[in-house]
Amino acid sequence: MPTQDIAISLTDVDKRFGGLRAVKNVSMEVRAGERVSMIGTNGAGKSTLFNLIAGVFPVTAGSVSMFGSVVTKQNTAKRARNGLARTFQTSRLFEQLTAAENVFIALGGRGLGWKSIFPASRLAQKWTRVAQLLHTVGLSTEGDRRVADLSHGEQRQLELAMALAADPKILMLDEPAAGFSPAERQQLVAMLTALPADITLLLIEHDMDIALQVADRVIVMHDGSKILEGTPDEIRASQVVRDIYLGGGHA
Repeated sequence: MPTQDIAISLTDVDKRFGGLRAVKNVSMEVRAGERVSMIGTNGAGKSTLFNLIAGVFPVTAGSVSMFGSVVTKQNTAKRARNGLARTFQTSRLFEQLTAAENVFIALGGRGLGWKSIFPASRLAQKWTRVAQLLHTVGLSTEGDRRVADLSHGEQRQLELAMALAADPKILMLDEPAAGFSPAERQQLVAMLTALPADITLLLIEHDMDIALQVADRVIVMHDGSKILEGTPDEIRASQVVRDIYLGGGHA
Protein backbone atom coordinates (compact mmCIF):
# COMPACT_ATOMS: atom_id res chain seq x y z
CA MET A 1 0.00 0.00 0.00
CA PRO A 2 1.42 3.47 -0.91
CA THR A 3 2.69 5.32 2.15
CA GLN A 4 0.30 8.24 1.56
CA ASP A 5 -2.57 5.78 2.03
CA ILE A 6 -1.38 5.13 5.61
CA ALA A 7 -2.65 7.95 7.81
CA ILE A 8 -0.80 6.87 10.97
CA SER A 9 2.14 4.50 11.28
CA LEU A 10 3.94 3.58 14.50
CA THR A 11 7.10 1.51 14.46
CA ASP A 12 8.43 -0.06 17.68
CA VAL A 13 7.21 2.85 19.81
CA ASP A 14 8.22 2.85 23.47
CA LYS A 15 7.52 5.37 26.22
CA ARG A 16 9.10 5.48 29.65
CA PHE A 17 8.33 7.80 32.52
CA GLY A 18 11.29 7.26 34.79
CA GLY A 19 11.20 3.60 35.72
CA LEU A 20 7.69 3.07 34.33
CA ARG A 21 7.45 1.65 30.81
CA ALA A 22 4.00 2.91 29.84
CA VAL A 23 4.06 1.87 26.15
CA LYS A 24 6.00 -1.20 25.05
CA ASN A 25 7.25 -1.69 21.50
CA VAL A 26 3.96 -0.83 19.75
CA SER A 27 3.74 -0.99 15.96
CA MET A 28 0.50 -0.26 14.15
CA GLU A 29 -0.96 1.29 11.03
CA VAL A 30 -4.22 3.15 10.44
CA ARG A 31 -5.26 3.51 6.81
CA ALA A 32 -6.54 6.79 5.42
CA GLY A 33 -10.28 6.98 5.98
CA GLU A 34 -10.30 4.01 8.35
CA ARG A 35 -12.23 3.99 11.65
CA VAL A 36 -10.19 2.37 14.42
CA SER A 37 -11.17 1.94 18.07
CA MET A 38 -8.53 1.38 20.73
CA ILE A 39 -9.79 -0.48 23.80
CA GLY A 40 -8.36 -1.80 27.05
CA THR A 41 -8.80 -1.43 30.79
CA ASN A 42 -7.49 1.52 32.82
CA GLY A 43 -3.70 1.65 32.72
CA ALA A 44 -3.47 -0.25 29.43
CA GLY A 45 -1.50 2.59 27.81
CA LYS A 46 -4.19 3.88 25.45
CA SER A 47 -4.06 7.56 26.43
CA THR A 48 -0.26 7.56 26.56
CA LEU A 49 -0.16 6.13 23.04
CA PHE A 50 -2.66 8.79 21.93
CA ASN A 51 -0.41 11.49 23.32
CA LEU A 52 2.60 10.02 21.52
CA ILE A 53 0.71 10.11 18.22
CA ALA A 54 -0.44 13.69 18.85
CA GLY A 55 3.04 14.85 19.90
CA VAL A 56 2.13 15.73 23.50
CA PHE A 57 4.83 13.35 24.74
CA PRO A 58 8.09 12.55 22.94
CA VAL A 59 8.68 8.88 22.26
CA THR A 60 11.47 7.16 24.18
CA ALA A 61 12.16 4.92 21.20
CA GLY A 62 10.61 4.16 17.83
CA SER A 63 9.05 6.37 15.16
CA VAL A 64 5.72 7.99 14.28
CA SER A 65 4.64 8.83 10.72
CA MET A 66 1.64 10.60 9.19
CA PHE A 67 0.78 10.03 5.53
CA GLY A 68 4.28 8.71 4.84
CA SER A 69 6.18 11.55 6.54
CA VAL A 70 8.10 10.95 9.76
CA VAL A 71 6.74 13.28 12.47
CA THR A 72 8.50 11.75 15.48
CA LYS A 73 10.19 15.01 16.43
CA GLN A 74 7.34 17.34 15.44
CA ASN A 75 5.43 19.17 18.18
CA THR A 76 1.64 19.18 18.56
CA ALA A 77 1.18 22.43 16.63
CA LYS A 78 3.05 21.13 13.61
CA ARG A 79 1.09 17.87 13.62
CA ALA A 80 -2.14 19.88 13.86
CA ARG A 81 -1.14 21.96 10.85
CA ASN A 82 -0.55 18.71 8.97
CA GLY A 83 -4.16 17.64 9.60
CA LEU A 84 -4.43 16.06 13.05
CA ALA A 85 -7.17 17.17 15.46
CA ARG A 86 -8.10 15.63 18.80
CA THR A 87 -10.30 15.89 21.86
CA PHE A 88 -9.28 15.20 25.46
CA GLN A 89 -10.68 13.23 28.41
CA THR A 90 -11.34 16.52 30.24
CA SER A 91 -13.02 19.54 28.66
CA ARG A 92 -10.88 22.40 27.34
CA LEU A 93 -13.55 24.98 26.60
CA PHE A 94 -14.04 28.70 27.24
CA GLU A 95 -16.84 28.37 29.77
CA GLN A 96 -17.84 32.04 29.90
CA LEU A 97 -18.26 32.27 26.12
CA THR A 98 -21.17 30.86 24.14
CA ALA A 99 -21.03 27.59 22.25
CA ALA A 100 -20.97 29.48 18.96
CA GLU A 101 -18.13 31.73 20.12
CA ASN A 102 -16.06 28.70 21.09
CA VAL A 103 -16.46 27.25 17.60
CA PHE A 104 -15.68 30.65 16.06
CA ILE A 105 -12.39 30.72 17.95
CA ALA A 106 -11.64 27.15 16.84
CA LEU A 107 -12.06 28.36 13.24
CA GLY A 108 -9.22 30.80 13.83
CA GLY A 109 -11.40 33.77 14.72
CA ARG A 110 -9.91 36.62 16.71
CA GLY A 111 -12.20 39.11 18.30
CA LEU A 112 -15.96 38.93 18.25
CA GLY A 113 -18.42 41.35 16.73
CA TRP A 114 -16.98 44.74 15.76
CA LYS A 115 -13.46 43.80 16.88
CA SER A 116 -13.06 41.10 14.25
CA ILE A 117 -10.03 41.34 11.98
CA PHE A 118 -12.02 39.83 9.10
CA PRO A 119 -13.93 41.82 6.43
CA ALA A 120 -17.71 41.56 6.72
CA SER A 121 -18.06 38.96 3.94
CA ARG A 122 -15.40 36.72 5.45
CA LEU A 123 -16.90 37.15 8.91
CA ALA A 124 -20.32 36.09 7.62
CA GLN A 125 -18.76 32.97 6.05
CA LYS A 126 -17.17 32.05 9.37
CA TRP A 127 -20.44 32.39 11.30
CA THR A 128 -22.19 30.30 8.63
CA ARG A 129 -19.56 27.62 9.15
CA VAL A 130 -20.09 27.88 12.93
CA ALA A 131 -23.78 27.16 12.43
CA GLN A 132 -22.99 24.18 10.17
CA LEU A 133 -20.63 22.66 12.72
CA LEU A 134 -23.09 23.10 15.58
CA HIS A 135 -25.74 21.39 13.44
CA THR A 136 -23.36 18.51 12.67
CA VAL A 137 -22.93 17.71 16.38
CA GLY A 138 -26.59 18.23 17.31
CA LEU A 139 -26.26 21.67 18.93
CA SER A 140 -28.14 23.78 16.38
CA THR A 141 -30.32 25.42 19.03
CA GLU A 142 -27.60 25.85 21.66
CA GLY A 143 -25.25 28.30 19.94
CA ASP A 144 -26.21 31.29 22.09
CA ARG A 145 -25.88 29.46 25.41
CA ARG A 146 -22.83 29.91 27.62
CA VAL A 147 -20.68 26.81 27.77
CA ALA A 148 -20.93 26.84 31.57
CA ASP A 149 -24.70 26.33 31.20
CA LEU A 150 -24.43 23.36 28.86
CA SER A 151 -24.75 19.80 30.13
CA HIS A 152 -21.67 17.59 30.24
CA GLY A 153 -22.87 15.74 27.14
CA GLU A 154 -23.44 18.99 25.26
CA GLN A 155 -19.95 20.16 26.16
CA ARG A 156 -18.50 16.96 24.73
CA GLN A 157 -20.52 17.52 21.55
CA LEU A 158 -19.13 21.05 21.38
CA GLU A 159 -15.58 19.72 21.66
CA LEU A 160 -16.25 17.53 18.64
CA ALA A 161 -17.48 20.56 16.68
CA MET A 162 -14.31 22.44 17.60
CA ALA A 163 -12.13 19.52 16.49
CA LEU A 164 -14.01 19.35 13.18
CA ALA A 165 -13.49 23.09 12.70
CA ALA A 166 -9.91 22.35 11.71
CA ASP A 167 -11.10 20.24 8.73
CA PRO A 168 -8.87 17.42 9.99
CA LYS A 169 -7.49 14.56 7.96
CA ILE A 170 -7.07 12.60 11.21
CA LEU A 171 -9.54 12.92 14.09
CA MET A 172 -8.54 11.44 17.46
CA LEU A 173 -11.19 11.20 20.17
CA ASP A 174 -10.29 10.35 23.76
CA GLU A 175 -13.28 8.92 25.66
CA PRO A 176 -15.89 11.01 23.77
CA ALA A 177 -18.83 9.23 25.46
CA ALA A 178 -17.62 9.72 29.04
CA GLY A 179 -20.56 10.85 31.17
CA PHE A 180 -23.11 10.46 28.37
CA SER A 181 -26.64 9.19 28.89
CA PRO A 182 -27.77 6.17 26.83
CA ALA A 183 -29.59 8.48 24.41
CA GLU A 184 -26.53 10.72 24.04
CA ARG A 185 -24.37 7.65 23.38
CA GLN A 186 -26.52 6.59 20.44
CA GLN A 187 -26.50 10.16 19.13
CA LEU A 188 -22.68 10.08 19.30
CA VAL A 189 -22.58 6.81 17.34
CA ALA A 190 -24.79 8.38 14.66
CA MET A 191 -22.52 11.46 14.46
CA LEU A 192 -19.34 9.43 14.20
CA THR A 193 -20.69 7.04 11.57
CA ALA A 194 -21.83 10.07 9.53
CA LEU A 195 -18.37 11.68 9.44
CA PRO A 196 -16.99 12.29 5.94
CA ALA A 197 -15.35 9.18 4.54
CA ASP A 198 -12.01 10.95 4.03
CA ILE A 199 -11.57 11.62 7.77
CA THR A 200 -9.44 9.00 9.51
CA LEU A 201 -10.87 8.28 12.97
CA LEU A 202 -8.89 6.92 15.92
CA LEU A 203 -11.01 6.46 19.03
CA ILE A 204 -10.34 5.54 22.65
CA GLU A 205 -13.57 4.41 24.27
CA HIS A 206 -14.35 2.44 27.43
CA ASP A 207 -17.91 1.80 26.24
CA MET A 208 -17.43 -1.43 24.29
CA ASP A 209 -20.74 -1.05 22.43
CA ILE A 210 -19.72 2.34 21.03
CA ALA A 211 -16.17 1.21 20.26
CA LEU A 212 -17.40 -1.77 18.26
CA GLN A 213 -20.29 0.00 16.53
CA VAL A 214 -18.11 2.78 15.15
CA ALA A 215 -14.98 0.86 14.15
CA ASP A 216 -13.82 -0.93 11.03
CA ARG A 217 -11.00 -2.38 13.12
CA VAL A 218 -10.26 -2.63 16.84
CA ILE A 219 -6.88 -2.58 18.61
CA VAL A 220 -6.68 -4.07 22.10
CA MET A 221 -4.11 -2.66 24.53
CA HIS A 222 -3.02 -4.34 27.76
CA ASP A 223 -0.22 -3.37 30.14
CA GLY A 224 1.31 -0.98 27.59
CA SER A 225 1.34 -3.46 24.72
CA LYS A 226 -0.82 -4.05 21.67
CA ILE A 227 -1.96 -7.63 22.21
CA LEU A 228 -4.69 -8.07 19.61
CA GLU A 229 -6.37 -6.42 16.64
CA GLY A 230 -9.24 -7.45 14.42
CA THR A 231 -12.71 -6.66 13.17
CA PRO A 232 -15.45 -5.85 15.69
CA ASP A 233 -16.87 -9.36 15.24
CA GLU A 234 -13.48 -10.93 15.91
CA ILE A 235 -13.02 -8.83 19.04
CA ARG A 236 -16.51 -9.71 20.29
CA ALA A 237 -15.65 -13.40 19.93
CA SER A 238 -12.20 -13.16 21.53
CA GLN A 239 -11.61 -15.07 24.76
CA VAL A 240 -8.56 -12.88 25.40
CA VAL A 241 -10.77 -9.78 25.45
CA ARG A 242 -13.27 -11.48 27.74
CA ASP A 243 -10.49 -12.42 30.13
CA ILE A 244 -9.16 -8.87 30.26
CA TYR A 245 -12.51 -7.19 30.81
CA LEU A 246 -13.83 -9.80 33.23
CA GLY A 247 -10.68 -9.81 35.31
CA GLY A 248 -9.14 -13.02 34.06
CA GLY A 249 -5.96 -11.23 33.07
CA HIS A 250 -3.71 -12.01 30.15
CA ALA A 251 -0.73 -14.29 30.33
